[in-house]
Amino acid sequence: MQIRLDKFLADAGIGTRSEVKNLIKRKAVTINGICVAKPEMKVTPDADEVAVNGNLVTMRGSVTYMLHKPAGYVCAVKDDRFPTVMELVPQNRDLFPVGRLDKDTEGLLLITNDGGMAHRMLSPHRHVDKTYLAVLDHPAEKAYITLFSAGVDIGDETPTLPARLMICDGESPELDYLPKEYRIYAGSGRVALLTIHEGRYHQVKRMFHAVGNEVLYLKRLSFGSLVLPLSLKKGEAICVELPKPEMFLKRP
Repeated sequence: MQIRLDKFLADAGIGTRSEVKNLIKRKAVTINGICVAKPEMKVTPDADEVAVNGNLVTMRGSVTYMLHKPAGYVCAVKDDRFPTVMELVPQNRDLFPVGRLDKDTEGLLLITNDGGMAHRMLSPHRHVDKTYLAVLDHPAEKAYITLFSAGVDIGDETPTLPARLMICDGESPELDYLPKEYRIYAGSGRVALLTIHEGRYHQVKRMFHAVGNEVLYLKRLSFGSLVLPLSLKKGEAICVELPKPEMFLKRP
């Protein structure tokens, strides 16, 4: 069965009819790799590959957005005090954030209506990596690498699971993610990448605090196999293909 392209995209949760027409007008939509400019184009959902900004769109009834979360927004469906991340994605009453980022933390946040996918990504037994870029109050010591790899006591009943720390040098490509006001710290030892696979409360900040340092700025760059595009501006969201189940396999 064929349906109009704009209806296909709207039904897939990409946005309202007017929003998807704007995407088509901006040449952000392709059918089988060919850019299209007419919302009335017909697609066959079971046979055609439709993509928005290079991300495949399906009619499986589920939708996942990757949001470049700005500071100042809370990860909640509703909040009486602060703006929520839900204000930054196309409205859908079934959507919810996958996990949380602190109000002052920026970066990659997934918002979905797929409860199974969210469970797989958040399950502590799946050990899904999450990588953060942190600017520190003073230079990181090489000893942190060993300490974090062994697990750190952050005041919980058990230490954190082993984590990977890399102290960025002045040539690290991840420095491109830093706001201009923090780029003066490039090569100073005060910028680090930390990869964890837990989701404890304020975990990254507490880990650095436990070794005598403080986090001044924090941004999540990746979640599992999904990486925040440098081109995705703060406050913008794109529809992404759901991560494949094999990325959630438990580590040996």
